[in-house]
Amino acid sequence: MSSRRSRSRQSGGSRISDDQINDLVSKLQQLLPEIRNSRCSDKVSASTVLQETCNYIRNLHREVDDLSERLSELLATTDTAQAAVIRSLLLQ
Repeated sequence: MSSRRSRSRQSGGSRISDDQINDLVSKLQQLLPEIRNSRCSDKVSASTVLQETCNYIRNLHREVDDLSERLSELLATTDTAQAAVIRSLLLQ
């Protein structure tokens, strides 16, 4: 028995069809700026799309961390009233 089949049975027997996988990979491909803007975006393999997705998510995490750090520094250097206004805007 293949590992794909054993995983399918372990997860309750539901199986994603190849067409569904291709559709999901295509949707991911449309979300990725690096691939969407390239000239040969129609010829990109599923593994490349998945790898680029992981890279994109890592970059987004880095951006969030950087922006969070910058915001913390900003809040630490502003007076209490300004910091309260910024916090209230962020919570909306």
